Amino acid sequence: MTTPPIAAAGSPAMTSSAHAANTNDSTSAATTGAADVTRTLALPEDLAPVALLGARDEVLRAVERGFPDVSVHVRGTTVTVTGAAARVDVVVVLLSELIDVARAGTPLTADAVERAIGLLDTAARPAEVLTDDVLTTRGRSIRPKSLGQKAYTDAIENSTITFGIGPAGTGKTYLAMAKAVDALVRKQISRIILTRPAVEAGENLGFLPGTLTDKIDPYLRPLYDALHDMLEPEALPQLIAAGTIEVAPLAYMRGRTLNDAFIILDEAQNTSPEQMKMFLTRLGFGSKMVITGDVSQVDLPGGRPSGLQVVRRILDGIEDISFCELTSADVVRHRLVGLIVDAYSRYDADRSATGAERGPGRGNPRRRTPSEFRDRNRP
Repeated sequence: MTTPPIAAAGSPAMTSSAHAANTNDSTSAATTGAADVTRTLALPEDLAPVALLGARDEVLRAVERGFPDVSVHVRGTTVTVTGAAARVDVVVVLLSELIDVARAGTPLTADAVERAIGLLDTAARPAEVLTDDVLTTRGRSIRPKSLGQKAYTDAIENSTITFGIGPAGTGKTYLAMAKAVDALVRKQISRIILTRPAVEAGENLGFLPGTLTDKIDPYLRPLYDALHDMLEPEALPQLIAAGTIEVAPLAYMRGRTLNDAFIILDEAQNTSPEQMKMFLTRLGFGSKMVITGDVSQVDLPGGRPSGLQVVRRILDGIEDISFCELTSADVVRHRLVGLIVDAYSRYDADRSATGAERGPGRGNPRRRTPSEFRDRNRP
């Protein structure tokens, strides 16, 4: 019996046999360099085949798409893998890891298979990443879905201040929120404080009617949405009323010392360097801070520098402060989001290399002020 070079913990039994080369195919040995092999995996008795194969075999189909040069067949509780030895080894390890994931209670989907294949490419064990429960709530578990997300949640666990920097859809805020709720449930902290800078993303909301709270609420709504996912509907208003959870604009943090708290600053790319310093110096005893942001989406007016871009040059290398870079590979939204992020990155890189876009033959003219327009249009 031959086993793959990488054996997953708790992997099922495996057998292998070499297929004899077809003597009538004179190009076979020259093309492949070796005969194909067949290996079989016996599914554990405590695992229903559908848990591994997925509804309508969607998991199996995803494995076949990832390894089109390998044949995978299932009969009863036996999985047979045939192909070139090196490729079969990888598929066997992948299936062993997926079995461990399924046995841990994590639902398997085609997306999970794609992520597991990507994790194998980085020499990581998919089961260690995909079964790491950050928070179990309302009958479901919140887990990292990529190696970058796992590094991010580990950094939050082990550091007092963690910066999560990356594009939209990488779970920066959501995972930080899950870690905060988990810390509150475990009584590691006594309150959660969530804050964002009140900066419009290309729109002016100041004309909206209502009180100051009504005007600020749109900026904070994403934080409320995440909390609603993680807490019982009736629990959230009670926790907010008791001050156990506080959601407030960044400006409300000035002058405070935040002890025994888990503090999250979201959309930190829209802080000025001065605001970032103000926020970081609010840290009190027994507290943790997580700062999240996307440096490619700065909405500060007048070309002002972003505090999130500046802070790394200032604090990088300080003990107990972690900087985590998430990329398009960590995007957990629709697969197109990752492609969109990559496309914009290439576009920005091209612009940086060739200079800012300019209108044909017009250079980069200064915008006229309203008074200049009035003077120009006077008879």
